[in-house]
Amino acid sequence: MKFAIAGNLRKEGVPKIAQKVIQRFESEGVEFVVERSLADVLGRRFHSKLSRKVVSDKNLAGSCDIVLSLGGDGTILRLARQVAEKGTPILGINMGKLGFLAEVSLDDLDECLSDILKGDYFVVERMMLQASIAKHSKTYIALNDIVIDKFNTSRVLDLETYVNGEYLATFTADGLILSTPTGSTAYALANGGPIVTPHNRSITISPICPHTLTARPVIVPDDATILVKVASAKAKVHLTADGQDEVLVRPPTEIRVRKAPTIARLVKRRNTNYYDILRKKLNWGKDVRTEKPTG
Repeated sequence: MKFAIAGNLRKEGVPKIAQKVIQRFESEGVEFVVERSLADVLGRRFHSKLSRKVVSDKNLAGSCDIVLSLGGDGTILRLARQVAEKGTPILGINMGKLGFLAEVSLDDLDECLSDILKGDYFVVERMMLQASIAKHSKTYIALNDIVIDKFNTSRVLDLETYVNGEYLATFTADGLILSTPTGSTAYALANGGPIVTPHNRSITISPICPHTLTARPVIVPDDATILVKVASAKAKVHLTADGQDEVLVRPPTEIRVRKAPTIARLVKRRNTNYYDILRKKLNWGKDVRTEKPTG
């Protein structure tokens, strides 16, 4: 088994943890490569030992059997877009805050790597979305969500929305969130949307701050094509994929969102499940009224 090590360089402890993992792999004879940007940060002395083990972002997916993602959920979202085409599984090591996707803590890292090296793990598949914009050549891919919203203005948008060619509604709102089941615990959840368990085959359409109390999230099948038309606006329309890949579009414009042909594959430990993660991350069953304030 061969690993690739990648991480979020804005997280202070990432180089230190990466070095610890590398030293373990070297001592146990485990094959590995390191993402170039991370290798550069590890320092000249340590980097000299890695000269033949450094790979570019473009070649990361084809260089390994599993990618170790050091960071938070945002790091996994970035890596998912890089490696999904090759189907390379990602193991998320949580060095962020909430961490719905990067669920392995630093305390569990050594034990988790031991389990994986013994083959004691499984891989789950998560659907992704793709968005295309009329008269634009680029396709935007997301594991969590595609967001269409206003940019640099206080004025709302009129978002004329169709599902499989059938008119749904014109949402007068700050924007729309189109989310996968995986993304239901991200921006869509903060926007008041439902939690959709990952095995569901669906896309959730959630208006952002709609100017009517009757506007509610709508869940459609994952084989649906969603068309959003913006005929006019006071400023450009902002499209983002997973809050990372973005573009500004001048109206009038049409944006199509559908299930992507690629999937994300995530490495999971056998002693956890989705509901365990929900309870832990959302503090369900915990009475916060009894918690003493810190600081």
